[in-house]
Amino acid sequence: MAARLRVVVLGAGLVGCALADELTERGWTDVTVLGGDAGNHPGPVFRTDADRTLTEFAKYTVEKYSGLDGPWCFNPVGSLEVATTPERLEDLKQRHGWATSWGVRGFLRTPRECADLHPLLDEARVLGGLHVPGDGLLHARRAAEAQARRAKARGARFADEEVTAIERSGGRVTGVVTAAGRFRADVVVACSAELAGLDVPLAPLTHQYLLTAPLPELAGHNDEHAQAGKPVLRHLDTGMYVREHVDRLGIGVTVADGLLPALRGAEVETTTTVVLPGTPDGHPLLGEHPDIDGFWVAEAVRAEHSAGAARELARWLVDGQPSLALHGCDLARFAPGARFTAEPVRTGPFHERQIALGAQFGSADGWARPERYAADAGTEAVMTRERVAMFDLTSAPRLAVTGPGALPFLQAMTTGDLAKAPGTVTGTLLLGEDGGVRGCLTVARLGDGRFHVGAGSRLDFDWLRRHLPGDGTVQIHETTPGTCCVGVWGPSSHDVLPELSTTDLSAEETFAGDVPVVALRLSTVGEPGWELHTTADFGRRLWDTLRERGVAVAGDQALRSLRLEAGVPAPGVDFTTEHDPYEAGLGSAVRPDKGYFVGRDGLAGRSEATVSRRLTRLTTGSVVDGKDPVYVDGRPAGYVTSAGYGHTVGRALAYAWLPVEYSGSGTPVEIGHFGTRVPGRVA
Repeated sequence: MAARLRVVVLGAGLVGCALADELTERGWTDVTVLGGDAGNHPGPVFRTDADRTLTEFAKYTVEKYSGLDGPWCFNPVGSLEVATTPERLEDLKQRHGWATSWGVRGFLRTPRECADLHPLLDEARVLGGLHVPGDGLLHARRAAEAQARRAKARGARFADEEVTAIERSGGRVTGVVTAAGRFRADVVVACSAELAGLDVPLAPLTHQYLLTAPLPELAGHNDEHAQAGKPVLRHLDTGMYVREHVDRLGIGVTVADGLLPALRGAEVETTTTVVLPGTPDGHPLLGEHPDIDGFWVAEAVRAEHSAGAARELARWLVDGQPSLALHGCDLARFAPGARFTAEPVRTGPFHERQIALGAQFGSADGWARPERYAADAGTEAVMTRERVAMFDLTSAPRLAVTGPGALPFLQAMTTGDLAKAPGTVTGTLLLGEDGGVRGCLTVARLGDGRFHVGAGSRLDFDWLRRHLPGDGTVQIHETTPGTCCVGVWGPSSHDVLPELSTTDLSAEETFAGDVPVVALRLSTVGEPGWELHTTADFGRRLWDTLRERGVAVAGDQALRSLRLEAGVPAPGVDFTTEHDPYEAGLGSAVRPDKGYFVGRDGLAGRSEATVSRRLTRLTTGSVVDGKDPVYVDGRPAGYVTSAGYGHTVGRALAYAWLPVEYSGSGTPVEIGHFGTRVPGRVA
């Protein structure tokens, strides 16, 4: 993008001001921010999250706001999360593991230590706590004003104008309209839900925030400048949080006066409603809107993530891509019709058959996906290894890429060489310009201008769509809603489907019984077999045909176990845009000699020999969790990405990111799991 683009930011709150500051710092100074002020925020900042990216957002927010000029914008009083039940105490141990994995300094505390840190606590009620010294209190209004001053000094303009319309032409944003007039724009960024005016999957959350009258127990403890000296308290069992306001306490969510004896009989001076931005999965919404080029969204961003999210969006706009992995925050991650709920709302043609077999369902991109049928997923895994089973893969995104320009388009967008004869299947990667892995594709060439593409997520579809040539020579159509897919794998797969080709990495349009299918000879479980694709109207017939031939059923839990055994990493879980193919062990999918492809220049000079970290397979003494920290010689060295039990090999398995010097076979490690150290070894 040109350096002098006109940017209009909708919303002068904390996120809008942070974005104006980040953009102008990078040289985009033609920025206009429209809307009111930052409003109020209770202030607690807990940086540790299960999601690494959200933790990085919060870490940068604390770092930045700690250094802003003027009155304090961040007070590092620390945080103390306490548990009063054994179940929540285990959760605290897990949170401590996340903090260790993501580089946040934290400590598990005894009840006595918790009471020493926060004397208002009733020690007898507490079983333990997690103390994070670098957390604290955010002053949202001051932080917004300080960043606005910086942005203004670089040329940004601020106007308290209400936006009444967003102008567009030819599918692209051209400006916004207010009561005071029109503002031309090449880029519009909506940072305030009431200003967006477009369909975005927002689900705001509200709770009451109480401010007590002055408490004798706090008299003389704090001054008006610092306001607080004790850690921000959170009761993990109820979600209640408590902070000091000089000689008063602010309490969010609910009141647990048994935990804080000082609250017994305390008067409530004020009650306000706090609105927290929300989405079905609890993550922010960042990215360009799919319906309007140039219209960007930074919604559902919580105050503690504001500066971090703004920095990544500014990088995305100015540099063309963010530095952190944003697949969990990307606006394009939600499927149409499944944008406002985390519950499964889409069902495939096998659904009734699966219910009759006792399937237990989970949700995948809004689809009801069987997790297991048997009481023990190990039974299903063993059946796959010893005979044959079928897996419902309908929720996996599928695309049709067609047209005379389809081959050169896919050649330019992916790392593999797709210039092969019709009837072949190629595993390939999508990269960012910096060489980071955006996703994995399975591309089947069905004809000269016809390709079937199996994608890893909806973001792959969005990435391809945004790079379509403007000459109309390539069309992309998502086929997922009108089709279905089963994976039929196992050593007996050919016995039940003798009519299909057994040539590896082949694709054929044929029949399974009397059902028309596209059969792809490939597997992610280490056993031979096929992915069978057909239209939704033939789905039930395909299911019945396979069942009549004696094919067992298996769910996603068995699939994950078999995948770990087979050594097949998952995009967005085991590796992200922050990793290149050589680090992730995917270098064999890169064909740099085929000619240009997106990300080829970013990989220049890189190879298996140059990596400093590596996605590493581990065997572990017991089952651990993704995001658990990995220790080498007693020191944190990396983190687990996915883990489980290999039912047919009889051992616990995991993937983890480790420095290359610790990735050699046989290296002993320990995994921090709920406060214990589980022994492991590099496989």
